[in-house]
Amino acid sequence: MNYETLQVTIADHVAEISLNRPEKANCLTETSFRELAEVFAAMDDNEDVRVVILQGNGKHFCAGIDLELLLSINAKVDDTCDGRKREKLRKLVLALQAPMNAIEACRKPVLAAIHGGCIGGGLDLAAACDMRYCAADAYFTIKEIDLGMVADLGSLQRLPKFMSPALVNEMAYTGRNVSADEAERIGLVNKSFESKDALLTGVRAIATQIASKSPLSIRGIKEVLLYVRDHSVSDSLQQIALWNAAMILSEDLAAAGRAAMMKSQPTFRN
Repeated sequence: MNYETLQVTIADHVAEISLNRPEKANCLTETSFRELAEVFAAMDDNEDVRVVILQGNGKHFCAGIDLELLLSINAKVDDTCDGRKREKLRKLVLALQAPMNAIEACRKPVLAAIHGGCIGGGLDLAAACDMRYCAADAYFTIKEIDLGMVADLGSLQRLPKFMSPALVNEMAYTGRNVSADEAERIGLVNKSFESKDALLTGVRAIATQIASKSPLSIRGIKEVLLYVRDHSVSDSLQQIALWNAAMILSEDLAAAGRAAMMKSQPTFRN
């Protein structure tokens, strides 16, 4: 799995995807967007992968969209017809949303390990992950307001689903930095660690624990939780009834039952 802007390793059912433009604070290029969408689709398909960790190499998690990409938008959508120009622009925005949607659509839990800046498009990536953890030096910014833009890659849509909408409003209107301590307090991250090394150690331990569980059940939990987020309690109860009617009578259930009786650790196939 060779990528221009990413590093990918897989071991013990845990994939680690690292944004790998440290000299540019992991700013996202057109190639970055394409490769991120591709790699998360690949993680979804890879039966050996049960959990994914998303992190950044260098001093920052991700400083957002590369300025060169922003400055090239006019040329990319240029057309003598205004309607066709707007159509191309809409298509471009949807293409840039694709990596975030791919993270969410990936059936395996995705854990973000964030250090340094998590800015603009970087926060869009983090918001699409199932869990977020950070180092003490991390800070989070919806930066688009300072560029005269409305954030359009997912932060404004996803953050209010697990944070106070009023706090998301404040971040979006002001563009201020949210520190690691505040991020933990307001529910933007699950936990803050004292250093990047401690962060990676902690996140890897959580990923290893998840990877030891029934892969079929983990995939089901993610699908159910995403459904619950966007539907009523009544609809969600109907959906889980259908899910378990289809999936609960699995070999994983039997393996877990045998292990419980024998007071041993169950093992599951992918």
